[in-house]
Parts: sequence; C-alpha cells; structure tokens
Amino acid sequence: MAVAGAAKRYGQAAFDVAREHGLVDQWELDFLMISDVLSDPGTMDYFQSPAVRRSAKVEALTSMLPDESQVLLRNLLLLLLERRRFHQIQDVVAVFQALVLEERGIAVARVATAVELTEEELEMVRGRLSTILNKQIEIVPQVNPEIIGGIVAQIGDDLFDGSVRTQLASLKRRLAN
Repeated sequence: MAVAGAAKRYGQAAFDVAREHGLVDQWELDFLMISDVLSDPGTMDYFQSPAVRRSAKVEALTSMLPDESQVLLRNLLLLLLERRRFHQIQDVVAVFQALVLEERGIAVARVATAVELTEEELEMVRGRLSTILNKQIEIVPQVNPEIIGGIVAQIGDDLFDGSVRTQLASLKRRLAN
C-alpha cells in the first residue's frame, strides 16, 4: 500500500489513540462508515470545497459522529479539515485498518491469478501463505490475465511471484546469455 507520509502519521496516531482509549473496535467500525460515506465524490467535494463554510462542515461531521464516545475521532477529522488534508482520509483509514489487522496477527495478501480462483483454491493459497508467514491471512483476490498462469501474492512489502509470465521472462533472460 503506497500511502503518503502524512496519511501514515495520522493513521498511526489514530490507531495509538484508539488503542490507548480501548476504542479500536469502535473506531474501526466508525472509520468504515466514514470511508463508505466519503467514497461518494459529491460528499468528498463538499468537505474540500472552500465555498462551504467551516461551521457547515463541522456540523456535517458532528452528525456523522454524534456520540460523545466519538469525540476523539471527530476531532481527528476536524484536524484533517483544518490542515487541508481531508483528501487523505481514505489513506488514513487504510493505514488504521492495516494496523488493526497487524495487531490481530492477520496479514492481507493481494493475490493475483490469470483466472478467478474457486473457494477451495483460495483456501489452499491461504493455508500455504499462512504456513510461510505464520500468520492468519486475509486474501484480496484479483484477476490479471497478463500473468498467463500461476500466482502473484503481495503481502506488505513481500512479493511472491510464481507467475508463468515471470518464469518465461526469466527463461528468456537465461537463453539470451
């Protein structure tokens, strides 16, 4: 996940605050709701528009997070607004979610194959990666016909490339030498 430095810092800070106050599960749910609401381009434009008064934006955020238990998260969103970083909210949410999964011992694997995998095949890949990394694995499957066959799995900065395309490229380099 390529995320700008500021979003990483805000995501890490959000996670630290949530953990310190025992609110990780609640913030995870709230962040998912916020992310869903802000995935609408019109809503995001509203919060980023200089034509919309700050008080109206504060009121909108307060209506999204009305409970007293949500005041810290609401303050984080207001800080992002104030510092003109609200456009990075989805990245902040992604960093927060990655930290939650890491704390729970779960790694996210982006698994690309040339064709869609069956549930049985996904379970086999999950089991294999789990054994290699000694973690629970959450798979995000992707179909990429360009890899021809095999599998490419990315987990954080680690890349496991068992694609036919890569094997053919390797064979081509060896034959060229």
